Amino acid sequence: MSVPFVRLKVVENQQSLVIEKPVSGLSLHGNIQIPGDKSISHRALMLGALAQGETQIQGLLLGEDPRSTAECFRALGAEICPLNTELVRVQGIGLGNLLEPLDVLNAGNSGTTLRLMLGILASHLGRFFTVTGDSSLRSRPMSRVVKPLQEMGAKIWGRKDASLAPLAVQGKQLKGIIYHSPIASAQVKSCILLAGLMAEGETTVIEPALSRDHSERMLQAFGAKLSVDSERNSVTIFGGAKLTGQTVIVPGDISSAAFWLVAGAIVPGSELLVANVGVNPTRTGILEVLEMMGADIQQENQRIVAGEPVADLRVKYSNLKSCEIAGDIIPRLIDEIPILAVAAVFAEGTTVIRNAEELRVKESDRIAVMASQLNLMGAKVTELPDGLEIAGGTPLTGVDVDSYTDHRIAMSLAIAALNAQGITTINRAEAAAISYPNFTSTLQQICQSN
Repeated sequence: MSVPFVRLKVVENQQSLVIEKPVSGLSLHGNIQIPGDKSISHRALMLGALAQGETQIQGLLLGEDPRSTAECFRALGAEICPLNTELVRVQGIGLGNLLEPLDVLNAGNSGTTLRLMLGILASHLGRFFTVTGDSSLRSRPMSRVVKPLQEMGAKIWGRKDASLAPLAVQGKQLKGIIYHSPIASAQVKSCILLAGLMAEGETTVIEPALSRDHSERMLQAFGAKLSVDSERNSVTIFGGAKLTGQTVIVPGDISSAAFWLVAGAIVPGSELLVANVGVNPTRTGILEVLEMMGADIQQENQRIVAGEPVADLRVKYSNLKSCEIAGDIIPRLIDEIPILAVAAVFAEGTTVIRNAEELRVKESDRIAVMASQLNLMGAKVTELPDGLEIAGGTPLTGVDVDSYTDHRIAMSLAIAALNAQGITTINRAEAAAISYPNFTSTLQQICQSN
């Protein structure tokens, strides 16, 4: 072809990703190094800032969200060197010693930054903080963390009864609580545990199902005293902890790997090796569902790196079949549902996704957006109140679609476009940089015409 079949078009700071499937077809081949895990990157920066001494972080994600976390904690007094993937040094300021910032703390597009930071700020006695985010984040619900913090004695003000940012926080001496979370959310759990670091007594979070446990693992590594009861899905943190700087090695993000796992499984003739993927059991719902669908994925070179299980994942094309995705597995793959919806489009039969209403309050309404954009391409997707019903086997045709400035939507639609006839244009594709800055270049490298 005279032009690359994966290319970027830039107009006035907005990127459109254009994917034109060759008439001869294409397949995917190569070894892929994925970015560092976003969840672990955030927590390493935060705990490094709160610890005594130096924390060294290897493999940090260079996406926009961790940059927002770093900027906020620099403004709070921590010394954080320029972010890079090799080695980031964080000189901690110590628990309880965060400074009152001179300006509003801006979390950008990062819900993790804002929600976890609220737990930390609320417990810093006698200091005043104001936090905000971009237009998307300012529309996302904060009451899920504000209410339990208020039960602990926090003073937080904001729009719509402190349910929307911008939010103002007056630091107080908090008291430990037992909190029965109505949703299985790592952000809610982590916010409360971080608030409990300096609270009086014990703070316990009980979830209806298990959510990702990166905070528990890292808090213990930094010196916090925790008690985990996996049978009750509960975690207790004991106040008065002292955190000490650590070396953190960030594994590859399975949420980023998911795009390549699905791509390799649905594009005929493909074989990909995705290296250095974190396979924490609280994050591997994506692997279990793809296995149910008949995907050919093998874990190779399994190992433990800095307390987190890691493996290389080899995926080959296979004929997928439909399945039902619901219940306790949802918190373990909530971020991967958009790309699983793409897998379902190319599976035999009808896939049903339920109990995923949390997707409606992510960076976009991911249920509505995935349904509308895939249907534009010719798929048969029905929007449910808490999920999607996807009839597989309908051929896709290239059209103009939109990311709605949601990174996971942008990348999911790009993978769908690999199997669409003609030209697909994904508008506002720059959103991918939130979690995967080199997504497009990686896609270009692995695409081969038949």
